[in-house]
Amino acid sequence: MDSLPAASSTDVRPSAAVREFAAQQYARSEAGQYGMDIGELTAIVAEIVKQRVWGGDEAAEQDFLAALRLEELVLARACAKGNERAWEVFLTRYRNTLYETAYKIARTESDARGLADSLYAELYGVDAKGQQRTSKLRYYQGRGSLQGWLRTVVAQEYINHYRSTKKETSLDAALDDGAQFAAAEPEPVVAEPRVDAAVKAELTALDADERFLLAAYYLDHRTLAEIAKLQGVHESTISRKLERTVTAVRKRMVKRLVQSGMSGREAEEALQSTDVRDLHVKVNETLRQGMPKTTFYKEKGETQG
Repeated sequence: MDSLPAASSTDVRPSAAVREFAAQQYARSEAGQYGMDIGELTAIVAEIVKQRVWGGDEAAEQDFLAALRLEELVLARACAKGNERAWEVFLTRYRNTLYETAYKIARTESDARGLADSLYAELYGVDAKGQQRTSKLRYYQGRGSLQGWLRTVVAQEYINHYRSTKKETSLDAALDDGAQFAAAEPEPVVAEPRVDAAVKAELTALDADERFLLAAYYLDHRTLAEIAKLQGVHESTISRKLERTVTAVRKRMVKRLVQSGMSGREAEEALQSTDVRDLHVKVNETLRQGMPKTTFYKEKGETQG
């Protein structure tokens, strides 16, 4: 799950585009029926845009606003504030989604009800002891459907419960048990364009040996010992080579970001905070492109020819 925004909505100065968007969409968003004025709506949108659109890119900001699920975002935020009307609407629209998803995961009526009830408490913002906490709906940011996001939350809640009660069970077994609850509607993502460009440029520039090493370790999940055996060298050699490669690639990415206008600190933070799943770059395909066609390299699980 995404972490909560570091800054509150009142700390963010809305851009002209955000102010115009909020004014134009206020009526359609139904914010008024939940007691939310246009200033509060503007602040909520500005907060999310600040997190998801880097560097004041006006075109990227406009694209993000156009894709925002504003009505669902407003409903989620109103529920997080405890608005009774918002909760009535939420339960009418999404109660069945929660229970159906919980049942597909838990597979028994009693377990499904327990999972759904536990999630309701999280959404209301109440912990196991009945104490107030931040509502989990505060994490929804309108990048995809609220229904799809809720399915993901149910799945994550189940995994958390599974891990806490069955720590002796392997992760593979837990994932196998949860194979039926993959979210059907992943949210579209908006990555910092300059990070996208830097990652793509540096991955494309890698030589064949570097591609092989990164793909084998990070994509195929081979151990250092397995890679060393494939290349006929000692495991420590692969360890040092991997560390040097990763360090060098990261430094070059930071350099590219600085050249694009970021400060060194901003570049480091951008790389640190970017989830690889939010990148438009197809990391898998980019790394594997131009891989050496040697007889010793096979996808993990393939037989050697």
